[in-house]
Amino acid sequence: MIEFMKYDFYRQSTNHTFRSYLKNFFLSPGFNYVVWFRLASKYKNGFMKYLLHRKMIQYGIEIYPETDIGKGFYIGHWGNIVINKHVKIGENCNISQGVTIGIANGGKHPGVPTIGDRVYIGPGAKIFGNITIGNDVAIGANAVVINDIPHGVSVGGIPAKIISNTGSANYIHNIS
Repeated sequence: MIEFMKYDFYRQSTNHTFRSYLKNFFLSPGFNYVVWFRLASKYKNGFMKYLLHRKMIQYGIEIYPETDIGKGFYIGHWGNIVINKHVKIGENCNISQGVTIGIANGGKHPGVPTIGDRVYIGPGAKIFGNITIGNDVAIGANAVVINDIPHGVSVGGIPAKIISNTGSANYIHNIS
């Protein structure tokens, strides 16, 4: 857990001092939520779940402690974020405001998504179904992703389609 929190913090700030950690913890709602998420994921007791639930209400972020999220998780702009508890998210991923990653109960791909490493998910993006998002993918603002996405591309639109082969390199500050 400590390693995960360290990488989460390194993605948050380039100044890696304890003072900077405290500043980000108290002044960055996205980082504050990630810290409480990590604690609730480690200590799965009623009190920690209660504290995380309070943060869900306070910040408008609904990510449950059961969600499998790799180290280096970054919430750039908080609010209106919903992630199903069965979703798997890789390392060094960015989530923006208004993102929903959820279950599809029917259709072509019933189930929940698996998201690779170094994925940037833009504001308002929606990702549904038993699909796989490859590594180094950039998902554009307001995109609706309902099909598998290969590694190293940028997607956008409704439904999302490949719009370039540049991927997420310009959006992800990779620290590992």
